[in-house]
Amino acid sequence: MESISLSGQPPPILSSEELTGVEAEAVERNQSQQQTVPPPQFVPSKKRKEVETKSPVWDHFEKVKNSSGVVMHARCIYCAKLYGGQSKKHGTSSLSHHMLNCLKNPHSKDVRQSLLTFQHVVSPSPETRVNVGVLTTWVFNQDAIRRALAEMILIDELPFRFVEGQGFRKFILVACPRFKIPSRWTISRDIYQIFSDERVNLKKLFRTSCQRVSITTDTWTSVQRINYMCITAHFIDDQWKLHKKIISFVPVTSHRGEYIAKALETCLLEWGLKNIFTVTVDNASSNDTAMGFFKKKLLSWGVSSVKCNYVHMRCIAHVLNLIVQDGLKDVDSSVKKVRDAVRYVRNSPTRLKKFRDLADLIGVEAKSSLTLDVPTRWNSTYLMLKNAVTYQKVFEAYEENDSSFSHDLGESVPYFMDWHSVEHMVKLLKCFYEMTLRISGSLYVTANNFFSEISDLSCMLSEMVEAESASVNLMGFNMKTKFEKYWGDPDKMNAIIFYANILDPRDKIAYMPYQFTQLYGDDKGESCFKNVLTGLKNLFDDYVHGSSVSVDSATAVTVKKAKSREW
Repeated sequence: MESISLSGQPPPILSSEELTGVEAEAVERNQSQQQTVPPPQFVPSKKRKEVETKSPVWDHFEKVKNSSGVVMHARCIYCAKLYGGQSKKHGTSSLSHHMLNCLKNPHSKDVRQSLLTFQHVVSPSPETRVNVGVLTTWVFNQDAIRRALAEMILIDELPFRFVEGQGFRKFILVACPRFKIPSRWTISRDIYQIFSDERVNLKKLFRTSCQRVSITTDTWTSVQRINYMCITAHFIDDQWKLHKKIISFVPVTSHRGEYIAKALETCLLEWGLKNIFTVTVDNASSNDTAMGFFKKKLLSWGVSSVKCNYVHMRCIAHVLNLIVQDGLKDVDSSVKKVRDAVRYVRNSPTRLKKFRDLADLIGVEAKSSLTLDVPTRWNSTYLMLKNAVTYQKVFEAYEENDSSFSHDLGESVPYFMDWHSVEHMVKLLKCFYEMTLRISGSLYVTANNFFSEISDLSCMLSEMVEAESASVNLMGFNMKTKFEKYWGDPDKMNAIIFYANILDPRDKIAYMPYQFTQLYGDDKGESCFKNVLTGLKNLFDDYVHGSSVSVDSATAVTVKKAKSREW
């Protein structure tokens, strides 16, 4: 770099003669070095690998490149409007805004406007059941439709591969062409996400609410010889609405009582449930052992309910099932003849078709068809006999038109007296069938009806024992014996049955002494009634002690006086 003097003029160039000896030698040395150093070589810059764009906006824009292949502009594929397309210089924000606001873009309708639709809403009144139309707006939402599809597969119990079926894809193409159908793997993940969300919401509800929870559980063995256990929680929310939620469905190593109690304890600890009121199980001896273990665990958790005296609840429907099964063990020959006739017709498609043709010819209009019963389910026997009685004339016509019917069955062909006996049996079993339906409901509260149903059942069995028919008398005796085993001693029954009947406004407490007298006699019935009143008072005091709501002295005195007057 040349130096400049203070006057602004460049310094004069000195000749070699004017330089000193040392300076001349240095200049010569520099000149020789400049001649020996080679000029720098030009290194070409390495070409960068072109990175593919990942933004979804490029699905709606076309890249405009210059002669060198560099992207300079982005052209909208719908309206051909140009925007700056260099990623580092311009970005993709302006492209995203234009994609949503472009009037010619068909995918922007869901954010620009909604559509009017006419939805059918079912009337909540069960008496009317009239469809009411409501005019609402609809906006296309991919995520909402995917969730609705996952819920449909859950509710209708469809396989995951249903979404890949040709018929379903054709239906979606016509109904909603913009919906992208997910694969079976995506649907499985969506369903699991729904399960996780519902599980979190249910845990939050259990944690924030203070109501007591009743548990029902059952165990069984599958055809693969695997033991399973299902646990269901029943509770009432702040809006007095009954809920039924399955909180566990797991395999268990054994049906022994300690294993059942351990599985139940693990489930409740996982859900954070300790405020347990009752646990309803069937009458297996292993469940008695399990409830003994589980009651000790509840006491260690600090659950009161008068020291867990009301935890073990025997299933009323299961006891009724055992009672009727004992009565049907010694059924008369008429039931067996009708069963053989139904089996004969159902064994061949040709016979069944001929039977239906005769039914149409005679004019028998029945919605239900012939069914066979299952030995372990007495209600299936009732349904079989009920449907067979409807087709009595058809069976008689079938015997006349088909000689092989009488030849193959022989003495098992049902005749007039057999049908008369079966018809009487159907009327008798109908009472037990309707009673089972009433007490086994899960969408409404049934505990307030238990004691009334037990009292009515006792009256029915007494009438059957005193009946003139030998078959009915034998059936009533067998049922009465099983009834006395489970409900003959009130001390072995859960007193919650009596308390729920008292709290029912239709019964209250006035009718209960008569029911106890009818069931257990005068002396024993009176003592049972006094024990029920004492237990109910203790349960009320336990609720008051554990309640977080403060009760002033005036209210407590009023409640005490009202209780003393009523009792």
